Amino acid sequence: MSITLQSGPVPRPDQARSSLVARSLVLGYGVLAYLVFFGTFLYAIGFVSQLIVPKTIDSGAVGSPLHALIVNLALMSLFAVQHSGMARQGFKRLFVSFASPALERSTYVLLASLSLILLFWQWQPITTVVWQIETPALAYAALAGHFLGWLIVLYSTFLISHFELFGLTQVVTHFAGRLTEPMKFKTPGLYSLIRHPIYLGFIIAFWSTPSMTLGHLLFAAVTTAYIFVGIWLEERDLVALFGDQYRHYRQKVAMLLPGLF
Repeated sequence: MSITLQSGPVPRPDQARSSLVARSLVLGYGVLAYLVFFGTFLYAIGFVSQLIVPKTIDSGAVGSPLHALIVNLALMSLFAVQHSGMARQGFKRLFVSFASPALERSTYVLLASLSLILLFWQWQPITTVVWQIETPALAYAALAGHFLGWLIVLYSTFLISHFELFGLTQVVTHFAGRLTEPMKFKTPGLYSLIRHPIYLGFIIAFWSTPSMTLGHLLFAAVTTAYIFVGIWLEERDLVALFGDQYRHYRQKVAMLLPGLF
């Protein structure tokens, strides 16, 4: 009986060190991208709810509504192009042709976070009030609904592997020298009731507010429209990836509201 201890050439010590350094850099990049994302996510909650953070959706110097409209639409368009463009399979294939596949998701997350930071920084308020809930109980209920929406978003990411969704799993497995497992089709928790609970959470968070200004309304309306475009693009990719398995799921499970659509 013979035992093969290794196959292929033995790496030199300098090669091993180089590989370790390269994998460490990939890991550090992924961790940095995740931390930027998480800070941006927390800031987004304060930005929309107008709590704690220094710059919110209705704060800042008020100027011309037309100028504010143009600037805000440009900021949201920039985010939409980056967010949807980099999520497409064609871009992913292009990216991995010149960089490590382990970096693809982290790069997507980092650039999406940076485009949101730019939006928060340059957002122009339009403070004309559309509605204002005066009854304290109803105002608190609206604010509770807002935070419930954010909770649904965060909870739903953990249902489908939060750390893989935001790139940490990929860089950790790369650092450990393992291959990332192929994406599996699964429908845990809320995903057995609706196909897109993350998007539902965002819609609830953006629209549930005791005080709605024109600027906030613009933000909620445009992001909601973008969500429906994103659903169409995402489901097209999922059908291409999972075929009949996803088609059957789409036929049985509502998109956003059980029993309705």
